[in-house]
Parts: sequence; C-alpha cells; structure tokens
Amino acid sequence: MPIPANSTGFLLRFALPIIVLLVALGGCSRGDWHLTGATMGTTYSVRIVAPETDTGAKELQSEIDAELSRITALMSTYVDDSQLSRFNSSDSGDWVSVDSDVVAVVDAALRASAISDGAFDPTVGPLVELWGFGRAGPRDTPPPQSEIDAAMATVGFGLVSTREEPPALRKLAPAVALDLSALAKGYAVDRIDWLLDSRGLTRYMIEIGGEVKTRGRNQDGEPWRIAVERPLEAERSVYTVLQLSGEAIATSGDYRNFFEIDGRRYFHAIDPRSGQPAGNDLASVTIVAASAMEADAMATAMLVLGPDKGMRLANEQRIAALFLRRDGDEIVARHSQAFAPYLADGDAK
Repeated sequence: MPIPANSTGFLLRFALPIIVLLVALGGCSRGDWHLTGATMGTTYSVRIVAPETDTGAKELQSEIDAELSRITALMSTYVDDSQLSRFNSSDSGDWVSVDSDVVAVVDAALRASAISDGAFDPTVGPLVELWGFGRAGPRDTPPPQSEIDAAMATVGFGLVSTREEPPALRKLAPAVALDLSALAKGYAVDRIDWLLDSRGLTRYMIEIGGEVKTRGRNQDGEPWRIAVERPLEAERSVYTVLQLSGEAIATSGDYRNFFEIDGRRYFHAIDPRSGQPAGNDLASVTIVAASAMEADAMATAMLVLGPDKGMRLANEQRIAALFLRRDGDEIVARHSQAFAPYLADGDAK
C-alpha cells in the first residue's frame, strides 16, 4: 500500500498516529478550548487547558490556520511556485533564495542525515517514487537495479548546502531535489507551539497527523498521557502509554504502508544508502524529543537503521527511542536509556 500523496504536496509518511486517544484525556473541561482543522492532507487538533490570553479562540484558530498555510506554501512540492519547488526545478548550482524557515528545516534534515550516517536523507524522493510510494502510486514488480542506480546518482545529503544570511539553498548536482515530508508536520507542530507560547498559554497539546507536542499539565493537573499504537495492520489498539509535559513525540512504522510481491513485503522506509526498502524486523519506532521536527526525523532514521544500529545510536546520542520489533506473532519492545522516564506504567509491555 503506497504512501498517499495529497494536494498539499506532502507525502504522508505515516507518522503513525500515536493513537492520540490521549489516554484519560476525555473531553475538554468547561472553559478549555479544543481547536481542530485540516492541514497538509491530514488534520490538526489543539487542546488548550484554562486559557488565559487576550486572544479569543476564533482569533487564535485563524492565526493557527494562517501559520499552517504559510508553511505549506513554503515547502509543498505540489505547488509549482513554492520556494521548495522553485529550488527543485532549478538546475543551477547558484544559491537560490528561500525563507529562513526553509533553511531551518533543511538544516535539521541535514543534521539528522549526518547523525544517522545517511539513513535519513531529504534527497531520497527519487527512490521513494521509483519504489512506488510516491505520486505515481504502487508498482507490480521491484524496479530493476539499473533504475535504482540511476536514481541513486541524484540522492545524497551532501549534495545540498544551506546559507543563513541571506537565507538560501544550493545544489551540487542539477537533478537533486528535496522532499521535506518527513519533517514538515513536525516543524508545523513546533511553530504552533511557538505561537501558543507567545500568546502566554502554558498548558496545551498540539497534534498534526500524529505528531504531538505537549506543554504543561492536562486538565487534571497531571502529565499528558499519550498512547503509542500497537503495530498491527488490521486493528488499532494501545501498546503502551507515555507521560509527557513539555516534550514532543513521533512514531514511524512499516505496518500500514507496504506492498507484497511473491510473498515478500516491501515497505515505504527506503534506505538511501542502498536504494532498497529497509530490510529489518522493526514494526515501529517512537521518539520523544524536545521538538516535534527532531522526533519526526529521528523516527524515520531509526526505522531505516533497524533495532541494533538504531539502539546503539539512540544510546550514544541520548535519544529517547522505543523500538517495537516483530518476533513471529509477538511484538518485542526495547527502549533506549533516555526513554524510560516517559513510560507511564514503568516499562513497555
């Protein structure tokens, strides 16, 4: 099953909706705000506890919608005149002027690429398309090696440079193109976090397409309780519950975006270093981080790296990571040292 594309130009990476059941959240208490809407081909939800601000709920929602629309206009690959599209369509090796937001997201992508030794790569788009997880839709057979080799000639995070002042991007090969789908929703969550904080709000939860950022305490005065989904194809259920108060969370997995050919499963996480779908037994990876954009990128990187290399990197970099691995019909959990404090029940089940 391919990653669906949408009119906003963001491939839905299946940041797996951290079942934002928001365990024990229930409905908003009287006087709390719950703002919802559509963005980036998915939905958003903002829950604000005991709002104390001069900005009314309708005005705040208008500001949220405007900010989300601005980010889409900057980074969509389906909008021909977006800044990212203009950069991608250029075959020049000169600097291309972009907004500082675009530079910030590309810089974050390049950092994730360097940390993960290329397991994450914002230039992987041609391989994603080739394997049938892009706009063109699924394919009936794996691509021939010659086509993989040709696509890989345009893939490599070292082929892109950034400049802060004045903000600009530069490519070192004409056909290089960037796809920020694996970070854009996380960045949008972080921007809404900044917006709410700037309005003096201190207790809220933001969710966009499964990427979550929390601040303060929930309506019961406790940490926000966020459920992580059990990685099953046919149903949705809770695997474990996390306690967050000021952190962001993102999950990436293989169990909703794949196709099978001759009994072999190919899933959407492409390893940019080999040009092949990542071949490991990970079902999902959940990352807790200071920013949703960081969590977004590292969830993808860890899914490609696999349970052993991913765990080693997580512990080296002090990344809070939960790995859910298949062992026959069972799901086996391992988590990094930095992840333990967030488990509501003391340990993953």
